[in-house]
Amino acid sequence: MHSGIISKINYPKKRMEYNTTRGRLILPEYGRNVQNMIAHAMEIVDRDERNKAAKAIIEVMGQLNPHLRDVDDFRHKLWTHLFVMSDFKLDVDSPYEIPKQETLNEKPNRMVYPKSRIRYGHYGQYTQRILENSSEVKDEKEKEYLKSTMANFMKKQFLAYNNDAVENHVIAQQLKELSKGDLILENPDELVNTNTILRSMGLNQNKRNKGSFKQKQKKKFKK
Repeated sequence: MHSGIISKINYPKKRMEYNTTRGRLILPEYGRNVQNMIAHAMEIVDRDERNKAAKAIIEVMGQLNPHLRDVDDFRHKLWTHLFVMSDFKLDVDSPYEIPKQETLNEKPNRMVYPKSRIRYGHYGQYTQRILENSSEVKDEKEKEYLKSTMANFMKKQFLAYNNDAVENHVIAQQLKELSKGDLILENPDELVNTNTILRSMGLNQNKRNKGSFKQKQKKKFKK
């Protein structure tokens, strides 16, 4: 039935045209023929015939874009595209709510980006926020647990970001800095061993050191 309707759409013969002289394609992925079909459907006076033409065009659009079948409500999208390509002037009975041009053209609200400053990028914003709020923890046992856990976590984050081993006193210093002096690590050497952390991350310190040594040698020979 649809093929019969499509075949009835006859266009007057014209001289060869170039795309630069033709009207703008609103949705180029459907091509010039589909847009011409829609233009013809808009000229059909009889409403029933116009509805049949619209349904036939929807079938053609679905065949041209089979990937839309994997999208939820793909037929709804096809009908929306149909109205968009008609510049919202096609008067037909749609199985879905007819979209409004002002709604589709409405600009989304501007996204607000966080303005907080991250002191050390490899620790991230959440680590910094936890340490900044450490003073709210009043229980001594909980504070000791927080201090030990966050220090070892920071060491793991540091090793994931940096190629070389990290000194425990550096972690202790940055822990104190980010917690605004609230968390002080009395004995930094009690932190988890670097090799143990690297193994838990599926890395090997010796291989990392060899890699950095080779890179240094290459730079040396290049000089």
